[in-house]
Amino acid sequence: MKNLARLAGRPLMDYCVRAAKAANSVSRILCSTDSEEIGAHCESLGIEVMWRPAEMAEDSTPTTDVVKHFAKTVADSEAGVPELVALLQPTSPFVLPEQIDACMGILTSAPDAASVQTVLRSPHHSHAYNQRIIENGYVRFRFSEERRAAHNKQAKPVHFMLGNFIGFRLQDALEQESSFPEPSLSIEIAQAHALDADGPWDFQLGEAMLAAGLVKLPHLD
Repeated sequence: MKNLARLAGRPLMDYCVRAAKAANSVSRILCSTDSEEIGAHCESLGIEVMWRPAEMAEDSTPTTDVVKHFAKTVADSEAGVPELVALLQPTSPFVLPEQIDACMGILTSAPDAASVQTVLRSPHHSHAYNQRIIENGYVRFRFSEERRAAHNKQAKPVHFMLGNFIGFRLQDALEQESSFPEPSLSIEIAQAHALDADGPWDFQLGEAMLAAGLVKLPHLD
């Protein structure tokens, strides 16, 4: 029930729902869930609930399976399916309406693109060339040869991580069985907006950022 856990006094899922409501590019909001409690909260927010079977609500359930279920459910009950889908995840509470609109605007204007995503530059200490693995109790660099060739910050290639949002053409996502169908375009965002609210520490960090004014979310006012 993490999606209903409170971040700065609000249920976690409220953040992305409010952002979607404030985005000009979003015409319909659906929440895929198997939880009656989450479903009831969705109704209180004025958004649609798409019920999915319990076997598709495990921690290990691939997002692509949820997308497939969404597409089939809509196709079976309605005249057609949407061309473009904005995938919002409650664990990205600091996504902004303008970030959603910017991404979907790019996707709309680039018919050859299959998706668009927000990204942020990987911090130096998290760079792939600095990552380690442990084998038989011993630590070693995962990409040791690459690190030897680019051992300092300036020599490393710029790497990016997912920011807080992904939008895609539904048909491409289904055909490629990926919620990041290629080719994919991007918009770079500030690290503060890429908070991944996955555990207690992330919630504490998010609340501290909000209290310090490091993140502004005017659409919540």
